[in-house]
Amino acid sequence: MSQYWPYLGIFIILAGLFFWERRNPGAVTRFEENVIASLLAIITIVSFIQVIARYGFNTGWGGALEFTRIAFAWMILFGMSYAVKIGAHLGVDAFIHMLPRKAFRAVAIFGAFCAFMYAAMLISATWMEIFGANSKGGAVDYWSRMFKLGIGLDDLRYPEWAQHTFGLQERIQRWIAYLILPVGLALFGYRSIEAMVQIWRGERELIIAGHEAEDLVAENKDVLKD
Repeated sequence: MSQYWPYLGIFIILAGLFFWERRNPGAVTRFEENVIASLLAIITIVSFIQVIARYGFNTGWGGALEFTRIAFAWMILFGMSYAVKIGAHLGVDAFIHMLPRKAFRAVAIFGAFCAFMYAAMLISATWMEIFGANSKGGAVDYWSRMFKLGIGLDDLRYPEWAQHTFGLQERIQRWIAYLILPVGLALFGYRSIEAMVQIWRGERELIIAGHEAEDLVAENKDVLKD
């Protein structure tokens, strides 16, 4: 049973998000936007300070590159579910807009279902064995192994006072940095299911923002005019 507790944790997170969003959807949106904006700001600030320290004072933080890489991964993996929520993922919809209304709706629902399946396969591919596929592992399996092994990151270390006070190992564990991998994919899958329901109810058309390029052209059509 111990191998199933990460899935239970994911379920609890998604259930909490579901009830929180039903109670205060505006607060959830602000939280998502603040997390993404904070991660972007942290990446920018750390990178800027590192450049000044490196080229101005011939010094710098040895873990800056690894930290910004992990923070960028967190921003992407957390942000992709928010992009599904607001319909910001780019896509091509020229063909499906030529279909009859019912067929268009069916294809749109299928597209959202494919997004969910993508998340489900990356979270854990083991379940696909019931269809005869020779596949194992996934994000949860990888994260669980990192948690059990307790391997540290390459350059990120706990401050010495924290090591002495709390008895921590020198390096920050990889499972902490990689936690966003199963959580981010679970959020992406959750938003994909949500999009399927919204399309079925007629509350949205697609899971993608297919007209973004067309809208940009329309908005800037007079830019090059004298």
